[in-house]
Amino acid sequence: MSRAVVFAYHNVGVRCLKVLLAHGVDVALVVTHEDNPNETIWFESVAETAAQYDIPVLTPADPNRPVILARLEDSRPDFLFSFYYRLMLNPALLAAAARGAYNMHGSLLPKYRGRVPVNWAVLHGERETGATLHRMVAKPDAGEIVAQQAVPILPDDTAHEVFGKVTLAAEMALDRVLPQLLAGTAPHVMPELAAGSYFGGRKPEDGRIDWTKSAAEIHNLVRAVAPPYPGAFFDLADGRRLRLLRTLRALDRAPRFAAPTLYRDGDAVFADCADGRVLRILAWDGDWTGAATALSGRP
Repeated sequence: MSRAVVFAYHNVGVRCLKVLLAHGVDVALVVTHEDNPNETIWFESVAETAAQYDIPVLTPADPNRPVILARLEDSRPDFLFSFYYRLMLNPALLAAAARGAYNMHGSLLPKYRGRVPVNWAVLHGERETGATLHRMVAKPDAGEIVAQQAVPILPDDTAHEVFGKVTLAAEMALDRVLPQLLAGTAPHVMPELAAGSYFGGRKPEDGRIDWTKSAAEIHNLVRAVAPPYPGAFFDLADGRRLRLLRTLRALDRAPRFAAPTLYRDGDAVFADCADGRVLRILAWDGDWTGAATALSGRP
């Protein structure tokens, strides 16, 4: 029986941990995060899942401390897995696993290496993303690829909806390749990093809408940061803030105004955009009376 130490968080962490257990892997230890009280916790708990299976759990603020390395070495793992764990693991931790360390990343590597890959893929209007299991090395998301599973991104999918697909893709990819990985026969293919991309984290302020952008760009921003993420927003001339929570591209509708404008037409709300295209606003948050409101250009 192969033994593993698992660093995990979020829904991907829960589902991939269950895949290991379903394949008979002896999970000796789970390392996860304490939930941040300032973050909206909309996802499942790795710690609770591990407790259901009587697996010891650690929640260190810094996983690279010597005491954590000593605990890993005491566990004598064959494998180390990282499933949506949020912190980088140093080379000493990676080397503690006799047969290698592997990470599940939420994109089709080498595209969208780095942070929040699902949100970035939606923001850039991608029509496909997925999950990649790869060997962990010192450089983030740069090791050999072991398995991938693609999923579609529909034009009106939010990042939350796409994340659900990526969670399933991660489960499928791991479930498919794990028997080979345990047997030592899994393929390991080095990615062409120069053909990919790397992105950093996003902040709530990055959701500010620039009304000089096209309708497609604004629509992509809205769905990339729609709840449970902080949301796309803009400020009216009097300082009131509105968040756009859900939009559709009104492809068959001609604009009513020459400049970007938010307005009501019957029971529906629309925004004419700078490129002459129109968005239908399905949901918003904030104090807006419904009168036609000019939208200023850059933030």
